[in-house]
Amino acid sequence: MPVSLYNNQISAGVVHNMAADLKIKLIADSSALTKWEAITPLARNEWLCWIESAKKIDTRQRRIELTIVKLKEGKSRPCCWPGCQHREK
Repeated sequence: MPVSLYNNQISAGVVHNMAADLKIKLIADSSALTKWEAITPLARNEWLCWIESAKKIDTRQRRIELTIVKLKEGKSRPCCWPGCQHREK
C-alpha cells in the first residue's frame, strides 16, 4: 500500500492511534516509513503501545528512536515486550 504523505495518512494499530511524535519521525525517514507500512496492523499496535507505556518523556523519546532503528533493521515488533494489554484477546 503506497503511503500518502500529501494528507499525512500513516497507518496506525488495531487499538492505538498514531502518536504525533512518532508520525513526525516516520515522515522524516522514508525508509522507516516504508517498513512501518509493510508490517501488520497488529505489529504496529505493539510498537504504539510500547511507546505509549513509557512513564517518562525521555523514555518515550528513546523508544521512538529505537522504533525507527529497529524497523529499518527489519524488526516487526518491540523486543522483550509482552504485548499490548489493551487489545481484545
